[in-house]
Amino acid sequence: MRLTRQALEQATAVGAVADVSPELKLAEGKFARATADMADESYKHARRRAEQAELDARLAEARVLTHKSEEQLSVLNTRITRLRKQLGEAQ
Repeated sequence: MRLTRQALEQATAVGAVADVSPELKLAEGKFARATADMADESYKHARRRAEQAELDARLAEARVLTHKSEEQLSVLNTRITRLRKQLGEAQ
């Protein structure tokens, strides 16, 4: 459960938001059910749901990081194109 909580916190820390990220919303729901399963002493179900929630949270984190990287790549490509044009005009 601790690892799942950390994965949820990490996904949120990098910018995942449940309203935008279906994976994070799914992870939060599964974690809530896992917590309820623990209270009901259904430990096997709790562990399975917690593991699923952790994986969903990590997927949400990876998607946010991928999106941020793609945005940075786009900015860099724009700058490179601009520099190439400037170099072409200078020659």
